[in-house]
Amino acid sequence: MLQFPNFDPIAIKLGPIAIHWYGLMYLTAFGSAWLLGRWRINHQKTILTMRDLEDIIFYGVLAVVAGGRLGYVLFYKPAYYLAHPLEIFYLWEGGMSFHGGLIGVTLMMLWLARRRKYPLLMVSDFVSPLIPLGLAAGRLGNFINGELWGRASTMPWAMVFPQSGDGVARHPSQLYQLGLEGLALFVLVWWFANKPRPLGQVSAVFLMGYGFFRFMAEFAREPDNFLGLLAAGLTMGQWLSLPMIIFGAALYRWAAKKANI
Repeated sequence: MLQFPNFDPIAIKLGPIAIHWYGLMYLTAFGSAWLLGRWRINHQKTILTMRDLEDIIFYGVLAVVAGGRLGYVLFYKPAYYLAHPLEIFYLWEGGMSFHGGLIGVTLMMLWLARRRKYPLLMVSDFVSPLIPLGLAAGRLGNFINGELWGRASTMPWAMVFPQSGDGVARHPSQLYQLGLEGLALFVLVWWFANKPRPLGQVSAVFLMGYGFFRFMAEFAREPDNFLGLLAAGLTMGQWLSLPMIIFGAALYRWAAKKANI
């Protein structure tokens, strides 16, 4: 059994200015997306331009924050926020949803594609390989904050998170998700995207890969205490991931058929 190292949530303090680790993780996420996108453009893996990438990063920040917050409100606590609507804007209190952020980014890509007259799937195939390292950074931020801990465990690497308040050793599920949804997904999608593929298949592999990795990691993650386990003993994260797997598989097959493969 291990003890959580109790990181200081503030990474840098300059007088009255405090920069939190989680904020740095957001910067890391979008910084890595910019570097990876620039590499793909410079190596002619796409017809998108640096101007397109800059707009994707700028509007992507807004889409992730707005979509992530609204997704959390609608998927996880609709009744609470219906009764306390002003608290929807209390972003400093936490509460973000990846699936909501994904919807926000999808709408942003649709808007950009129409504005620049690109096929939507061309834009999403470009963006998909840029996302996983950002997800890894986010999960590292979750771990540093000691939040979103795992279920009780007797494994040698099980960890006591003081924030849980119960002294129970738990799976460090944030690190599992970092490895699966972040690093493993990055390797998979980046490798797949580096060869010519039918339009839409890179996006399909991202959707299937994330959905599968998230579904599996949720077995080690403690369900939200205000929701618990839902139908069939699955978590909200698992139920939200299933449509990603199904839609990703359908998109992959559709893209293959359209390319006559």
